[in-house]
Amino acid sequence: MEEKNATKKIEPEEKIMHDLLPKEEFDMKKVAIILVVVAILGVGTGFVLAKSGGGGILPGGASSSTAGGVQKGKIYGSNDTKTFKDTAEGVLKDGGIDGEGQYHLERPGGVSQNVYMTSSLVDLSEFKGKKVKVWGETQAARKAGWLMDVGRVEVL
Repeated sequence: MEEKNATKKIEPEEKIMHDLLPKEEFDMKKVAIILVVVAILGVGTGFVLAKSGGGGILPGGASSSTAGGVQKGKIYGSNDTKTFKDTAEGVLKDGGIDGEGQYHLERPGGVSQNVYMTSSLVDLSEFKGKKVKVWGETQAARKAGWLMDVGRVEVL
C-alpha cells in the first residue's frame, strides 16, 4: 500500500467564546456628572433631615424632645405592642440597681416591686416624677427583680 504524505491544511479555529455586548467606551464626563449629582442629593437630603429634626422622631409619632413637656393621657414611643407586650404602672424615678437600668418605677409594695428600666426608643428622663404606664420587653437581670426595655410610655 502506498502511503500518502498528505499534509492537511490547518484552518484557524473559530472563537469558542465571544463578547456578548459590543465594546463601548465609557464617557467619563457623563459618569462624573452623575456622581456629582448623587453626592449633592445625598448631602441635601441629610441637611433637610437634620434641620427638620427627623432624627428625633419616634415610631409612635412623638418627638423625642417634647416642646411643652409631657402631656397627661398622651402616648410616647412605639405602637408595636407585640414586641413590647409587658406592662407596668408607677411613678418613674431616676436610678437603676447595681448597674442594671437607668430608671425605675416605684410601685405599691415597696422596693421589691420596683421595675428597673432602660430604653433606646423613648427618652425616659422626660417622665421623671410622673405617674406612667410603660410597655416593654422583659430582659434577663442579675440584681433587678424586673428589668425592662421600654418602648412605649403613657402619662397617667
